[in-house]
Amino acid sequence: MFEINEEERRSVINRNSKLIEKLKESLISTKVNIETKTLNLQYKLQFNIARRVSEAFLELKVGEEKLYVVKNMKSFLEAIIEHNDLEFGKNFTYSSYLHIFKDEDKFILSMLKDLYEIDRAAEGMVMYGYHYSKAPRFLSGKKARLTENNLKKFFENIGEKAIDLVINDDNYSEVKVVRENFPLEFKLDSKGNNIILSQTSKLPKALVKSGNYFYYNNKIHIPTDEQVRVYKALYNTFIEQRSSEITFHQNESEEIASYIIPALKKIGTKVIVNNSIKEKFYEEPLKPCLYFDKDRDAVVCDIIFKYGNIYINPLRDNEAREDGKVLVRDIEEESVIVDTLIAFQFEKREFNFVLEDEDKILDFVGEGLEKLQEFAEIYYSGAFKDIRIYTSQSYKSNIRLNDEDLLEFTFNIDGVNREELRHIFEALKQKKKYYRLKNGGFIPLQTRELQNISDMIDYLNIKTSDLEKDQIVLSKYNSVYIDTSLKENNITFVQRNKKFRELINNIKDIGDIDYTIPEKLDNTMRGYQKFGFKWFKTLSSCGFGGILADEMGLGKTLQTIAFIKSEVDENEEKQPSLVVCPTSLVYNWESEINKFQSDLKCLIISGSRDVRESQLKDMEEADIVITSYALIKRDIEEYKAIKFRHCFLDEAQNIKNPKSLNAQSVKSIKAGSYFALTGTPIENSITELWSIFDFIMPGYLLSHGKFSQKYETPIIKNGDKKVLGELNKHTKPFILRRLKKDVIKELPPKIEHNMVVDMTEDQKKVYAAYLQQAKEEVNNEIRDKGINKSKIKILSIITRLRQICCDPSTFIENYESDNGKMEALKDIVQNNVNDGHKILLFSQFTSVLKNIGDMFKSENIKYMYLDGSVKAEDRVEIVREFNEGEIPIFLISLKAGGTGLNLTSADIVIHYDPWWNPAVENQASDRAHRIGQKKTVEVIRLIAKGTIEEKIHKIQEKKKEIINDVIEENAGEEILLSSMEEKDIEELFG
Repeated sequence: MFEINEEERRSVINRNSKLIEKLKESLISTKVNIETKTLNLQYKLQFNIARRVSEAFLELKVGEEKLYVVKNMKSFLEAIIEHNDLEFGKNFTYSSYLHIFKDEDKFILSMLKDLYEIDRAAEGMVMYGYHYSKAPRFLSGKKARLTENNLKKFFENIGEKAIDLVINDDNYSEVKVVRENFPLEFKLDSKGNNIILSQTSKLPKALVKSGNYFYYNNKIHIPTDEQVRVYKALYNTFIEQRSSEITFHQNESEEIASYIIPALKKIGTKVIVNNSIKEKFYEEPLKPCLYFDKDRDAVVCDIIFKYGNIYINPLRDNEAREDGKVLVRDIEEESVIVDTLIAFQFEKREFNFVLEDEDKILDFVGEGLEKLQEFAEIYYSGAFKDIRIYTSQSYKSNIRLNDEDLLEFTFNIDGVNREELRHIFEALKQKKKYYRLKNGGFIPLQTRELQNISDMIDYLNIKTSDLEKDQIVLSKYNSVYIDTSLKENNITFVQRNKKFRELINNIKDIGDIDYTIPEKLDNTMRGYQKFGFKWFKTLSSCGFGGILADEMGLGKTLQTIAFIKSEVDENEEKQPSLVVCPTSLVYNWESEINKFQSDLKCLIISGSRDVRESQLKDMEEADIVITSYALIKRDIEEYKAIKFRHCFLDEAQNIKNPKSLNAQSVKSIKAGSYFALTGTPIENSITELWSIFDFIMPGYLLSHGKFSQKYETPIIKNGDKKVLGELNKHTKPFILRRLKKDVIKELPPKIEHNMVVDMTEDQKKVYAAYLQQAKEEVNNEIRDKGINKSKIKILSIITRLRQICCDPSTFIENYESDNGKMEALKDIVQNNVNDGHKILLFSQFTSVLKNIGDMFKSENIKYMYLDGSVKAEDRVEIVREFNEGEIPIFLISLKAGGTGLNLTSADIVIHYDPWWNPAVENQASDRAHRIGQKKTVEVIRLIAKGTIEEKIHKIQEKKKEIINDVIEENAGEEILLSSMEEKDIEELFG
């Protein structure tokens, strides 16, 4: 214990008493409905105006009915900020709990509170060798010093409220602030050889040096910028002369006529010019005339400003008189014309204006002439008229869908042959501004219309040499992209034929098309599933394919079965549809067909080669043929011999590698249309999306090489949002994706959280030792091979570190110490099993799952187990047994059981070792969180504290945005590693 003296003890008691009182007031104010009173504020604005400086101060009065002077501005603001009481007299004490302010006053008080905070922050600061308190403060006594910016805020918020005003020693009351010009009256008179300008209206008082605020006739005026700009010069002259008159000599008559009188008329309500002066002025309206000629490679412009009989060339010293009278020129209008020429790069010469650069000449002819025609009469020479610039009105284009279901595209420019079309687009790609035609005309290349057509031609892989053809033939797959591009860019000169328009309307109005849903399924299917059925029907009827990318658990299988059944019912000719899926889902498909549409003839191709040979012979008699990716590549020759009605790939990410035998096999199958079913079209790279599109609509996303060059590299490496938007525009019409939260409002929520687990001391030592070794291996690998060639090695090192986080005994022989995650898992499982919950536990490592199983055995906890060794036909029975039985835990290998299983009896999902790719985790979690689930699902991720697991999570959050933008899913190991830079690798192993 530390001893304190009596003085310190009293200080502590006093401090605590104040704290208790504050808390007491706070509690009372929140529990009791106290009637508040609105306070009135009165403002007094004081200006001290000297010859060179102007200062502004604000004072306040406050009260309920009777108003009290705020004698200490700082104390008043402090009471408001700190919620203190402040006594003003026997009958009034300010209390933040009892009193409130009007809205207009709150804004001004907020400004004053800012000044209070500035003063407070400045206290004690040392600036340039002297204590800041010696410098002027904003708050002093009852005054607050206002800057011009503070004044602006004050005037903006004061509204209709009248204030008291003091200007030096003059006092004014009930002054209002108005945002309007003050009245000005002027008179011009002659006196001998002089002309006298006088302000006949009362002089206002400038409140600030900028001239932005004036006091006039019991109002503070905030005039327009124009009045401030013009009047400020006059006002300053009046003040300097201490007179409201300015004397000019008669020799300055031209300046008075052309500059002063027009300026006075702009800002004054009344300008009187003595007749004796008027008689000396010649006034006629301005008639500008511009004469353009072509002189070799230059354009020459002569300007004549006509005022009645007087012609003025602005580049010459013209005698601006007529019969001895002084010409009143419209200088403002003249300046607009001259400035426009200069803006288009014309140069002043001795007598005219000259423009020499060809591109600048064309810019002027294309844009500048039109602007000048608003102000002047334009005259052209014959040579100048020969400069012809083609506009979009000369463009002609057609897009039509022909009888062979192919697109025919044409583009022409009136008067331009097809050979020149090729050169025009080549010049556009070279970033040239204009193309000179053989006929002497020019094509502007930077126009929006031509650039958009060029972008579209470029995307459609049309070569510039193809433009020489009468028509260009394209795949129908491009229809939606072309129509969208034309509409988004407002390109109106492209004509579309009726067949093309009907195709587009069908695709865009899927929900309105009347397709009959199979009778048995009409009452079973939800609204969004019926839309999915119509989506299948529409794309198929239009000759397109698509990706049904609904989130896991929304019934992609049911929607597909409904579509197949509808096609069977509508076609008398027997023709099978083919479903290719992972081995683990083959019998799940059979089960779903028997459940929803048992009258469909379903053929499973499975078993030994001899068994399959017998099954393959019966394919043409089936409605649906179902096989696995593993088997179709072995039997591909038999499948290639048949034309299927439709072909479906379930869990289509199985063809994500376009070079794989899986991908090459299914892409050789012949079918009327092709569809992919997957909740994760992209797991690791954008190439996966290309590979799926290469199956459903070959060539639509170009060749793989061109796709990588055009999309993958700019999006992944450069984060190019424009290119990302272009890719979305192309893929969106053919991807149907719905999320549970958007379409199934009655599905219970899914609660997700990370549980950070501390490793044991022995585990930490093992991890630290291996981490040090890993750093050296990574550094050596990057040094020897470079970062791009080292990423596979880095991934294997990361995997070893993750194994130590999960269970060191799976990686290190004879490790017998405790394991932090295993202990945490034991507690979680025991608590939740005792409370009646059922748990799904996922891990990437089967060796870890087996050790977890051994731990459960030792604790007498029953569990079920599923990994890749379990036969496909046995999985359905295992799932049924778990859903209907009493066993509380299901241990599942992430890759073997992360898709295709319906495990809605579980309401807790544990990810023992979080995976690189949250999309894969979400798929696994959705084994429980799907249609049929009645309970809230809790998803727990176990993360080892201070390890690579935490760092992977952080880097993943940082890097996942690109893929997220493309398909609303997250990035996996390949995309993360491919986008990592060396600093990211260092951070990972830091």
